Amino acid sequence: MKIAVKLLALCLLYMGLISCQENDARHPVSRKTGTFLKESIERNKKLTAFEEKIIDSLMKSQSELEFITSEKGYWFAYIERNETDTIRPKKGDRVTFTYEVKDLAGNVIYTREELKTQTYWVDKQNIMMGLRDGIKRMSVGETVTFYFPSHIAYGYHGDKDKIGTNVPLKCTVNLLEIIKENNNQQP
Repeated sequence: MKIAVKLLALCLLYMGLISCQENDARHPVSRKTGTFLKESIERNKKLTAFEEKIIDSLMKSQSELEFITSEKGYWFAYIERNETDTIRPKKGDRVTFTYEVKDLAGNVIYTREELKTQTYWVDKQNIMMGLRDGIKRMSVGETVTFYFPSHIAYGYHGDKDKIGTNVPLKCTVNLLEIIKENNNQQP
């Protein structure tokens, strides 16, 4: 029995010595050089410039509308303007709106009927980045046409349904109602 205990102790000591030895860390086979990132940035700059050129020509062809450039990188024009109401949605307000989505060739991607009336809690729910900002520029009863470059629309991922990768969009939005934050119950 004493021999078995000594043998077991010797085995444990040996295993402990093996596990305490320093192993060299494995290094990656390849190292990042930043080339991919630089190429991606250049691709995105070219894509954005191309989309902006198309949007610019579309806006010029609609001389009856006055397009405004937003600081967020999209353009919009008021189709119907509410000159008497200056209340605009702010964070936490609940708004209802309808909208239609088209590609830049004018093909309808989503109709107002498909999208139905939307309820949105401003800056508290996830919607398309451009719409998130654009809705805050509207008053009740206004209809606005927005041109969103793809990076402000659904970007590289699309909407995983009808809108593909890097698709710039034209959205026409009608704001129906604003309920101020202190007058509503949040979801």
